[in-house]
Amino acid sequence: MNRLPVEKNEEWELTIDSVTLEGAGVGRVDGFALFVPGALVGERVRVHVIKATASYAVGKLLEVAEPSPHRMEPACPAYARCGGCAFGHVSYEEELRIKERQVKEALTRLGGLSEVPLRPILGMDVPERYRNKGAFPYGRTDRGPAFGFYAPRSHRLVPVEDCLIEQKGVCHAVSAVKTWAETCRIQPYDEGTGKGVLRHAVARVTTSGDLMVVIVTRGDLPHKKELADALSFADSVYWNRNDKNTNVIFGDSFTLLLGRPTLRETLCGVAFEVSPRSFLQVNPIQTEKLYGAALDLLSPQPSETVADVYCGIGTISLLLAQRAGKVIGVEVVPEAVENARENARRNGIPNASFLCAPAEDALPKLVADGQRIDCLTVDPPRKGCDPQVIDAILASGARRMAYISCSPATLARDVKRLTAGGFTVEAVQPVDMFPRCGHVESVVALTRAGL
Repeated sequence: MNRLPVEKNEEWELTIDSVTLEGAGVGRVDGFALFVPGALVGERVRVHVIKATASYAVGKLLEVAEPSPHRMEPACPAYARCGGCAFGHVSYEEELRIKERQVKEALTRLGGLSEVPLRPILGMDVPERYRNKGAFPYGRTDRGPAFGFYAPRSHRLVPVEDCLIEQKGVCHAVSAVKTWAETCRIQPYDEGTGKGVLRHAVARVTTSGDLMVVIVTRGDLPHKKELADALSFADSVYWNRNDKNTNVIFGDSFTLLLGRPTLRETLCGVAFEVSPRSFLQVNPIQTEKLYGAALDLLSPQPSETVADVYCGIGTISLLLAQRAGKVIGVEVVPEAVENARENARRNGIPNASFLCAPAEDALPKLVADGQRIDCLTVDPPRKGCDPQVIDAILASGARRMAYISCSPATLARDVKRLTAGGFTVEAVQPVDMFPRCGHVESVVALTRAGL
């Protein structure tokens, strides 16, 4: 058996030449990639190899012999253990450069673009306390039952009482649920045995300060009155029952325990009703930048029909409808479609309609039925667009589109197919929706000549 260039349990000293979106530095030993979480470009580091494969190795950072000028002390005490943030150890300016570079490299290397018309990334003035929603698992730890987040690549719970990227109202709500659980002796759910009661606390805060809390349990919810008393400051409290042995947070059954069934959120001057299952971007400040960029790049006209695919509760759809002649939204989640229709009615927007169906079924059918589509937006999940959606876009009459993506890799894959089908990339606008975290959103504007 040939020896690998890097073997498990070896120690190496090397210089880092790039950083991944997950916050891992990448150095090389005779050309062989060694990933080092927490290391930065230009740093000379000493590393203990904890994993070695035929194509790469992973090392634990032992020492930074020559630190980067961009290195900083993490503000969060749980940073070294929690898997939520990737860039707590680096200046925000350098984090933005890393994310901008990742978008460009993905479109070049995976998307096949020789030139990327990249605009400067849109960051935040204050990159903290921006998340308006948090989902906190409840479990046993060395310090007893606690809410927290999972350590990287594991389901080992790290207790977190205050997350610095979550809005304070979210953390306050979760703290109140923890007090209720401790007082009433509610047992945490155990993934291994499938026993226990309390699984998650999920909280959402609107820009106006309204609060929704969802308690997720296996089996019945005990001590409902005490829970309602503990969360009497909330505007909406739901109980969700999830008896399945799954990593999916919510089960199918929601029961309103207290307050209003929905909250109202305002984005770009349009009001939206939000239910527990509704998808809504978690960073309202950056969301307005993201959607503003998409609208400006797409530039819908009063005479045009726009398809908004993966539309959620209709946020972009209703913004598009203020400029376009007609908007057709497509979304698979029934509750989100119901919210979208109600949002259109409440905002007095008659030219937006919504289809409840998988995008890979709905868009091909619209095209096959001869529905006119002048331009479109897509905002798919991290896996990107289904192949049937790309095929339908190429078969449609759309000459312009705005692709909103949360994954540079799947964005590049889909852009490659779209450009092969006749589209040209006109502009790429990265937006930092998740400061300190290993994610970056982008809006890509594509056009094609008349068919």
